[in-house]
Amino acid sequence: MCGVAGLFLHPPTRVPAEQVRSLLKVLEHRGPDDFGWLSFSNGNVRVGREVPGDFAAASALLIHRRLSILDLSEAGWQPMSSADGRYWLVFNGEIYNYLELREELEALGHEFHSHSDTEVLLAAYGLWGAKVLGRLVGMFAFAILDTAKRKVFLARDFAGIKPMYYARWRDGFAFASEINALLGLPGVTRQINPQRLYDFLRFGLTDIAGETLLQDVKQLPAAHYLEVPLDGFQNLEPIRWWKLDLDARSDLSFEQAAEKTRELFFDNVRLHLRSDVPVGAALSGGIDSSAIVMTMRRLEPKLDIHAFSYLADDERVNEEKWMDIVAEASGAVLHKVRADPDTLVSDLSALVNTQGECFGGTSIYAQRQIFRTAKEAGIKVMLDGQGADEILAGYQYYVSARFGSLLRQGRWGAAARLAGAASRRPGLSRLGVLTRSMDFLLPSSVQRPLRRWIRKDLDPAWMDFRWFGRHGIVPRSIGYQEGKDVLRQALYTELTENSLPRLLRFEDRNSMAFSIESRVPFLTPEFVQFLFTLPENYLVADDGTTKAVFRRAMRGVVPDVILDRKDKIGFATPEKDWLLALRPWVDGVLEGATASRIRAIDSGEVRREWARIVRGERTFDARVWRWVSTVLWAQRFEVQFD
Repeated sequence: MCGVAGLFLHPPTRVPAEQVRSLLKVLEHRGPDDFGWLSFSNGNVRVGREVPGDFAAASALLIHRRLSILDLSEAGWQPMSSADGRYWLVFNGEIYNYLELREELEALGHEFHSHSDTEVLLAAYGLWGAKVLGRLVGMFAFAILDTAKRKVFLARDFAGIKPMYYARWRDGFAFASEINALLGLPGVTRQINPQRLYDFLRFGLTDIAGETLLQDVKQLPAAHYLEVPLDGFQNLEPIRWWKLDLDARSDLSFEQAAEKTRELFFDNVRLHLRSDVPVGAALSGGIDSSAIVMTMRRLEPKLDIHAFSYLADDERVNEEKWMDIVAEASGAVLHKVRADPDTLVSDLSALVNTQGECFGGTSIYAQRQIFRTAKEAGIKVMLDGQGADEILAGYQYYVSARFGSLLRQGRWGAAARLAGAASRRPGLSRLGVLTRSMDFLLPSSVQRPLRRWIRKDLDPAWMDFRWFGRHGIVPRSIGYQEGKDVLRQALYTELTENSLPRLLRFEDRNSMAFSIESRVPFLTPEFVQFLFTLPENYLVADDGTTKAVFRRAMRGVVPDVILDRKDKIGFATPEKDWLLALRPWVDGVLEGATASRIRAIDSGEVRREWARIVRGERTFDARVWRWVSTVLWAQRFEVQFD
């Protein structure tokens, strides 16, 4: 787990030493244990730790910040060279099945000189090229310089767990683990991306496909690689190396599927426990995090488990009793973390800077506090349940998606029974299930007039649609799914576009801010593909129970009282109470100079809307934090809204 960056220059150009030092500094939190650089010039490679004077006539510079997790010795230093000196690698992430790959490579005659997964990855690429990506179980974003062919191979893992951004700059092409590192390069502007701004303000969406909130900065999409010739950077197009097979279907019975689910999940956790430093876990008390902690105990009876939990002061979202049950059952040492509005404000500047893009709620701060406490406890690796909801249908609105599937399939009676049974679960009603299903069943052309008739905020007055119109942005709705398998399509959309990409960004930045490697054992290609082959009622049962097959798989591992939970909270914060308590501060943010220069927002209408919310005349919802987040982000990064 590390920070990586690279500068590619055509024609070869002098690079000031200060530019390299700046990149190393910006990425220091991602790898405080060590660092290294590589310069490729006139066919020659130089590497080192101490940054010399200016790099003359360089074609490529690679930079690495190391967080030592596997093989803590000097043998794991990067940039790392292949045995023949042709390939050089800078790598951010972990290859969990590196021992199995190493054994396979040794059988083919390869000799290793370290115990790191980095050397295994480098050797595997030298043998199999881009096809190696399909053999990897891990999270990764890496760059490999091929000195013979004068090109660089950039790749990102199948789910986008680890980040990679890139941009054209004054002297060529650049990539980095974080947006901040690229913004210091000459020629990279801070111009807003209007479509992505619309998606965030209207729907809370970020981290979509290959774009960011900034026009000049792109991201390598999940499950893609990019080959960059050093002799020119025209027509660069990422290439997809993995995709879910949405047509594959399993014929396993429910019990057989549950058994297979348990087997695959146990294998995932076993692989994710490979580490040469202490491993801990985030524990919310929900099914996913509890399953991870209890499986850690099942696989490693003597493991010293440290679990970290956030406690909300609001009893409506406090899960302390559930955390305590799991901690007692697993024998884990439980560290309880609290947060409040005052500490939120004091930490916001660092949080906004760390994230690099807007974020849609304050629960991200609770997550940050978890990693801060883990750092203080000496934990360097954490396991987390991110991704489980998107592959196991964990959110309540997936009940509506299943309802939509039944309607599309003409199974009206089954749909009615599902709505009736689901209405007896917390937070659901027959009308709610039906109404929410319209998001999945009705195309945008129908949704817009219908929604306008039902409620008045489809095109909220606080968004300046004249500004968006000038930038070619047309208001739209989201959620509509084609075909009869509405739930499966909805899961795929959340996995690849709407939900998981931004959650993984939150996870990566919050953990790396404290130099912690966060691992997500639900997200491996085999496990995800298997779950997408299962019948929809294995995920959302006929009575509205979410994660049905996983609940069954974990019987006998996780306490029944946890598996039988019908509510879902997670690291939820009392956002409304916090922001109302912080009213003077919120007023200052919304009335400041930065808010007034964000032309996409009618700042006067925002202030009036906020006043109505404070008086109780309007319902509080996610739009309030989106206003605040947009202003704080625009201020920190000096974003341009031309």
